[in-house]
Amino acid sequence: MAETYLNLIDGEWKASRSGHTFPDVNPADTSDVVGHLQASEAEDVGDAVEAAARAFPGWAKTPAPVRGKFLLKAAHALEQRLDEVADLLAREEGKTIGEARGEVTRAVRILEYFGGEGARLGGETIPSERERIFMYTVRQPLGVVALITPWNFPIAIPAWKTAPALVSGNTVVLKPASQAPLTSLRLAEILQGTGLPKGVLNYVTGSGSRTGTPLVAHPKVRALSFTGSDAVGREIAQVAAKRLARVQLEMGGKNPTIVLGDADLDTAVECTLNAAFYSTGQRCTATSRAIVEKSVVGPFLDRLVERTKALRIGDPRDPATQLGPAIDQNQLETSLRYLELGQQEGARLVYGGERLTAGPHARGHFLRPAILRGVDKHSRLAQEEVFGPLLAVIEVDGFDQAVETANAVRFGLSASICTKDLARALEYVQRAEAGVIMVNLPSAGIEYQIPFGGVKDSSSGPREQGPAAVDFYTETKTVYVKY
Repeated sequence: MAETYLNLIDGEWKASRSGHTFPDVNPADTSDVVGHLQASEAEDVGDAVEAAARAFPGWAKTPAPVRGKFLLKAAHALEQRLDEVADLLAREEGKTIGEARGEVTRAVRILEYFGGEGARLGGETIPSERERIFMYTVRQPLGVVALITPWNFPIAIPAWKTAPALVSGNTVVLKPASQAPLTSLRLAEILQGTGLPKGVLNYVTGSGSRTGTPLVAHPKVRALSFTGSDAVGREIAQVAAKRLARVQLEMGGKNPTIVLGDADLDTAVECTLNAAFYSTGQRCTATSRAIVEKSVVGPFLDRLVERTKALRIGDPRDPATQLGPAIDQNQLETSLRYLELGQQEGARLVYGGERLTAGPHARGHFLRPAILRGVDKHSRLAQEEVFGPLLAVIEVDGFDQAVETANAVRFGLSASICTKDLARALEYVQRAEAGVIMVNLPSAGIEYQIPFGGVKDSSSGPREQGPAAVDFYTETKTVYVKY
């Protein structure tokens, strides 16, 4: 029988006041219940926020280098449990075991990085135009921060939000997505196991409506960092604006990979394949549009189809598997719906798109990756985020048309270009309406030590990750001293 897991509130593991739970189901085998999580309500959220508020003064007074040591201890503990946590991630989220190990390793590195940031968390000295005046700035924490994280990176994203929040001196209430909550619970367990004072880190599970909504609305939450859909992000921003709470939103993308006529086609195919289909296309930085010059679209597609056919789809915990399932039935049906819609809009299915239901795929949400050609840049398939293994191929006459097509969406998270022409590459860097630009690399695959975020409808607020991450979680105090 599957184990039941509890919320972390005020340093103790507690059941929700309702007494209700919900199942965490393996998307590769829906008969496998990974665990039962607390179906929290507004009262549980209130308890967590109040605990965080009580813990804030003491934690804020703790020297930043000391706060950083807790993160370094957590990094070491997580690294010791890497295989265990990666297996759990693959089981509950459906990410292949290789990618799961990579994600847990990334979480370790994030904790290490921000552990070191505690010793660098300083301000500036600025010269005054007056004599005997010393001016400087210091960073101070905000208070209670709410972190609402998605299911597709169930430990990396909680880590890259929690680590800078804690090292900056804030106290945290973390609410993960209900489709894959257990991996982030392991992160919370490990952090709490370092000896964090009670109430500094709180963890509550539950639905968006019953848990997320009261968390966003709580008057003692000073800041909210959210990763998810743009529709939910807009609602969060509107609620938070009423009390002037700080908001950071990462809300998806419709990311292009441009393939110019001079590109190395093997590189272009591998970049596109990786970004479009790995993680089952369930990445906000995934390539969903391949914008290809007509002079090479034929050989590009021939090679891409050949490589896609060779992908092994199956049990994500099998090291030989390259593609796992969709996270749940809803996401699978979304991909199938857009596949049908794209063909109704005039696109031609070149390969894939079949629901896999036999043998090892019988109890999972498996879909063969799909490639569609002749996609109109104004069609819904070319404009709306699918979050699945569907690639829309759009043919263009040249570089200028490729750039115009790449920018002709309301999102602007990441973008890639494959070319041997350095001038074209650097010109695209200037003209691309995206926050992250890749040259001869997949549009997905970011590193933790450099800022991350998008433009247009993809992001709002300060950047995440790297040295910019603490900007969101701190306020600047300006000091004048006459001596």
